[in-house]
Amino acid sequence: MNHTSSAAATERPTPGTALPPAMPRFSKQSALAVLVCWLLVVFDGYDLIVYGTVQSALINDTGWGLTKATAGTVGSMAFAGMMIGAVFAGRMADTWGRRRTILGCAALFSVFTILCAFAPNAYVFGALRLLAGIGLGGLVPSANALVAELVPAKWRSTIATLMMSGVPIGGSLAALAGIPLIPAFGWPVMFLVAVLALAVVIPLGLRYLPETLPPAGVKAPAPQTANGDNRRAGFGSLLRAPYLGVSVLYAVATLVTLFAWYGLGTWLPNLMQLAGYNLGSALTFALALNLGAVVGSVATAWAGTRFGPVPTAVAAAAVAAVALLVLVAGPPVTVVYLMLVLAGVGTHGTQCLIIAAVASHYPAHLRGTALGWALGVGRIGAVAAPQAGGLLLAAGLGVNSNFLAFAGAAAVSALLLIAVGAKTIRTTSTPVGANNV
Repeated sequence: MNHTSSAAATERPTPGTALPPAMPRFSKQSALAVLVCWLLVVFDGYDLIVYGTVQSALINDTGWGLTKATAGTVGSMAFAGMMIGAVFAGRMADTWGRRRTILGCAALFSVFTILCAFAPNAYVFGALRLLAGIGLGGLVPSANALVAELVPAKWRSTIATLMMSGVPIGGSLAALAGIPLIPAFGWPVMFLVAVLALAVVIPLGLRYLPETLPPAGVKAPAPQTANGDNRRAGFGSLLRAPYLGVSVLYAVATLVTLFAWYGLGTWLPNLMQLAGYNLGSALTFALALNLGAVVGSVATAWAGTRFGPVPTAVAAAAVAAVALLVLVAGPPVTVVYLMLVLAGVGTHGTQCLIIAAVASHYPAHLRGTALGWALGVGRIGAVAAPQAGGLLLAAGLGVNSNFLAFAGAAAVSALLLIAVGAKTIRTTSTPVGANNV
């Protein structure tokens, strides 16, 4: 990336207008755009975790006839939508522009989340969660692709990791809000919080988010690889040499990491209630998990910058696996809280680092597509996790079966990321990383 000064370097981007393909410096306007993207990710995180906070109420208080197994299926609907949204929104962001895709996805998940509060039965509720999930899934890769273009290359990994701190912060807010609101007003109020995103954050996005596609009527030059071949943005370019192997490894590592993270996010309050804790205590365990994830976002941002995102992700995944295995032993409650914090640090930290690694590995014209690919395939794990947790409980295998399944997923993630590191070392002679763009 060229950081030399030019006349363009002093221009202040106008919100809603196109920016050059590479921002020469991190301006105040860029900082405001990053902040808006982060706020949208906070609402994304709230919406993802809120189902776990209301799951017991949906099973026990609605009269919808939900069981543990069917509640897991309903919980998977949002993640199924996210899989669709992540795959296609990344491609749309590379083609139509980051700004329009981000705002469209934010409006989509806000509207359908609000409507969840008025769902008359489990079928309508599940359908609304599916539609909201499309917006949720499309927002993160689009926002990360935009942010990657607004910050200098040397800070790209750090900012991408810190951006994802919005997910567990949103989850923490969901757990904190649920403790007083659900007993007082019932589960529907938890979904009405999305009104804030619709009424406040999206208008901020309209004001401050820039567009990073070339201006209308200006044809951008076709990106080139190191050997001079032109490449178009799209999955065809992503899934062939020199990107095929590492693209598959990143996608499968994301799959198992999201299996562990969203499995815990969906089932933890219910698991702790089954272990004998009341709703308030169960939600404080969920809060510990999400606060750990917030700490993990900051800690892994620092460590990823110092040691590299992939080696740090290997360590984070291993920490999560060990912490979840300790829970199986039934330790004292203080140790349970500590292990859940570490599980949050490890699972969410691993995913943040994978996103940072993907954002730095691929050239600009493939960045949104690559993030959408990894997160889209990864959502298979997010879809499977709530169902797997419910089926394990329905089969009578107990709370520990969930912790073992999620620990195993974290361990597999560590192994896959070791393979990513080995493959990256073998291919360092081919300059394909984003920092070479």
